[in-house]
Amino acid sequence: MLAVAAGLFTAVSSVCQRRGAARAPGTAGGFSVKLVFHLVGDRLWLLGVGSMIVGFGCQAAALHFGSLALVQPILASELLFVFGYIAVISPRRVGLTDWLAAAAMAAGLGVFLFAASPGGGSSHASATLWWLGGLSGLGLVAIVVAAAFTPLRRGSHPSAARRAALLGVATGIAWGFLAAVIKELVSHAGQGVAGIFSTWSLYVLVGVGAASMILASNALRAGPLPASQPGFTIIDPLVASLLGVFIFKEHLRLGPGDLAVEAFALAVLVAGVLALSHSGLVHGEPVTGR
Repeated sequence: MLAVAAGLFTAVSSVCQRRGAARAPGTAGGFSVKLVFHLVGDRLWLLGVGSMIVGFGCQAAALHFGSLALVQPILASELLFVFGYIAVISPRRVGLTDWLAAAAMAAGLGVFLFAASPGGGSSHASATLWWLGGLSGLGLVAIVVAAAFTPLRRGSHPSAARRAALLGVATGIAWGFLAAVIKELVSHAGQGVAGIFSTWSLYVLVGVGAASMILASNALRAGPLPASQPGFTIIDPLVASLLGVFIFKEHLRLGPGDLAVEAFALAVLVAGVLALSHSGLVHGEPVTGR
């Protein structure tokens, strides 16, 4: 339930920050670290940031009680809440395809969690594994961000949708690593305030969180929400689940039959996410009004 609540608040954050970023001055064609400073005066964007913080709090509580491989896939429900919000405020009718996509996403998520039965593992990992995970994540983010602004053909410019999609993927990678750091941090909750402030994970959390906010703001500014949302929704739990398995030694069922069911369920989940993110309701969302 905490993971579902985190998905709800993160969805509100995505919608509010998207509408706030769409009104920011300047061009959406470049990457700007200063974009966040332009947005701090936008009340709607600040509401989104506040909702994101509450979502992180729910996520941290969920990770205190459950594994990364369990909690993070549930956060994929975020897109369902984004879809529901836009369905309410949009004058367009909710079509049968939209409902089928939502049902497919929910069913795929449920079947995957049932088949994989994630759990176990530890709350701490060796410094070597953390360095490998951190450097790998940083390298992937750098490559994806560079690809977002690299033209496919000489003399052409990357489309807004491509920039938004790739920056969404980069944000998802950063969020997945952030979830692993949160998992490490909450394991020190029993040591009191002194224990929390003496662990490296708090300061990495602040740094990665700030970088993630810059990435997310640029992704939401670069193009339409349907382009960036799949990266947020799919890559985040995928990276976090992989880190849970390889850093925290969490366990998934990996028998041949289990893997077949899990792969099918993930395919259904991804298909549902992609269908919802390209729904006419999402494309028709208003982004200019307060």
